[in-house]
Amino acid sequence: MELHLKDKTVLVTAASMGIGRAVAELFIKEGCKVAICSRNKENLLKTAQEIKSLYDIEPLWLICDINKAAEIENAVNVVRHNYGDIDILVNNCGGPMPGFFEDLADEHWQDAYEQVLMSTVRFSRLVLPGMKSKNWGRIINITSLAVKQPVDNLILSNSLRSGVTAFAKTLSNHVGKYNITVNNVAPGYTLTSRLYELAVTRAKHSGESHEHVLALMANDVPVKRLARPDEIASLVVYLASELAAYITGSTIAIDGGIIKSTY
Repeated sequence: MELHLKDKTVLVTAASMGIGRAVAELFIKEGCKVAICSRNKENLLKTAQEIKSLYDIEPLWLICDINKAAEIENAVNVVRHNYGDIDILVNNCGGPMPGFFEDLADEHWQDAYEQVLMSTVRFSRLVLPGMKSKNWGRIINITSLAVKQPVDNLILSNSLRSGVTAFAKTLSNHVGKYNITVNNVAPGYTLTSRLYELAVTRAKHSGESHEHVLALMANDVPVKRLARPDEIASLVVYLASELAAYITGSTIAIDGGIIKSTY
């Protein structure tokens, strides 16, 4: 299947591991010029070297703390300098800290706001002029099943990721005339370090092992397993393709059926 993505410039944020890394790898397979960023230099270097060993192509890697506006601006400028204007932006980030409402202070809310919502706003603002000049672009935000079905103990993620979906829907209405689409991908339980950390946290509260907690998570999913990061990445790459040019303003769950609502 031809996706018409060869030579497109892609920036994937928080891409040193997990879903972000899987997304970067699939875009490289499609012949894109891929840049990845993370605030963890060690993980970035390891990922870049492993990708090069697999595909004989080293992604452009950038150290960027997405909670900081200046570092976001610098990252986008470096990509432009090396590859040109960004055609495809994948806004990904780690989940904010778990906790119930009573556990969280103002600074926790502020950090989550910067990490989840404002990073998406800032990256999008910076790449849109180049997309408009080309009359083509894709912005894809990695959110969570929590935007459709809130998860206990994740009030920060539930709240701020829902803000991203509202932002994306509003923005999609504004930029559609430039052949720019804006969509959200809402993964369910996916085998990443974030899910492992959540399982460990739940295990501490329940007194069970984290392995048992992960097994219970998988059993709750109608397909009876957890997702692989590359399965989430496949939807992201499809949404970036010409085949998905008429999809915009949408939030698409890829969750094995665990979300109970019909919309």
